[in-house]
Amino acid sequence: MSAEDTRERLLDGALRTLVEQGITKTSARSVAATAGVNQALIFYHFGSVDELLSAACRRGAEQRVARHRERLRAVRSLSELLAFGREMHAEERAAGHVAVLGQLLAGAQTHPRLAPATAAGLDLWIEEIEGVLRRVLAGGPVEGLVDPAGLARAVAASFVGMELYEGVDPDGAAAALDALEQLGGLMAALDELGPVAQKAVRYALRRRSDIP
Repeated sequence: MSAEDTRERLLDGALRTLVEQGITKTSARSVAATAGVNQALIFYHFGSVDELLSAACRRGAEQRVARHRERLRAVRSLSELLAFGREMHAEERAAGHVAVLGQLLAGAQTHPRLAPATAAGLDLWIEEIEGVLRRVLAGGPVEGLVDPAGLARAVAASFVGMELYEGVDPDGAAAALDALEQLGGLMAALDELGPVAQKAVRYALRRRSDIP
């Protein structure tokens, strides 16, 4: 087995262990067993389990974002983005990738070295979502009234948090996703208003945003 093959097996094994056993049971021994290699190879290739998990997080995020990038860049409205987000969430959850991110976020609370890689993985998603938001909000009634960068982080955080919520209240999580899609429908209705009505909406929103 080549060094590159060993690294790939360890990266895949780390992610599988996170999904199947959780962060508290992810150790050199458990990852090595999942990957089918000697645990000493973890330290030879990555230096520590935390560094292995960080590398696995970065690679996993890059792969998942690349998988969805073309579809994201074809989105033309907020309602399309939210509808696609629901489909993507279901796909990512079924594949275990949302669970991995949730475990890494939990692990970063007690393993500080995981925090930068986890944040970097999230930033890859946020960058793509922010690009979509800037495009779909441009020229609409809320352009300039909503911060795309902040909203992108809110959207990313909501879909990550949905994984945790869904585990204890599936119906509630479904209702939350429904509400997000309804918000998208509301934005679509605003976009269909005529210029005079849109101007009135912008004026009202600006007045509201100026209230302390």
